Amino acid sequence: MPRKLKIDFVSDIACPWCAIGLGGLEEALTRLQDVVEPEIAFHPFELNPDMAAGGENTLEHIVRKYGISADEARNNRERIKARAADVGFTMNTSDDSRIYNTFDGHRLLAWAKVEGRQHELKRQLLALNFTEQADPGDRDRLVAAAEKAGLDPVAARDVLDSGRYADDVRKEELHWRQMGINSVPAVVVNDRYLISGGQPPEEFERQLRHIAQQD
Repeated sequence: MPRKLKIDFVSDIACPWCAIGLGGLEEALTRLQDVVEPEIAFHPFELNPDMAAGGENTLEHIVRKYGISADEARNNRERIKARAADVGFTMNTSDDSRIYNTFDGHRLLAWAKVEGRQHELKRQLLALNFTEQADPGDRDRLVAAAEKAGLDPVAARDVLDSGRYADDVRKEELHWRQMGINSVPAVVVNDRYLISGGQPPEEFERQLRHIAQQD
């Protein structure tokens, strides 16, 4: 029988490697469907918690944050797009792309967990940010993404307008930082094993197979 695995996926909507990591994890789990029965939960991590509404140009942000040239940033961007394509995820990033505040998106994901549609919403929000090149802090776009994920758009609007789940998100972010998570994606399995970064499906498969044999 498949071995049950608790999988905590710590990530940010604005993190390209998180989209790649999720795609790699999903493909690995498909390959391991006779070996692993996953229970996946998504947890918040903000790469830029102080990002102002409306965001800023991603290329300029990356150049400043990491101290690299614009050409280096562009080359990195193309490599990331290729890695994303390998796991079936489309990134339409360009010199005009922007990076945004993601706090409201994380609040909506906290609510979606209660509603049993968190995984579906996570996919929609990553697509909203990277494929559609839209602002994941725009509440109209968030409500539309929630509806695409099978959630009630009226209830989603109420969550966003009411400020609900803000404390939950902050507490979760603090918890994972206290657990030593300072970069994402971070995939924690059975509260014991850490798989870091946007790994390819083969690496996720290897590590999850090993964990299933151990636990």
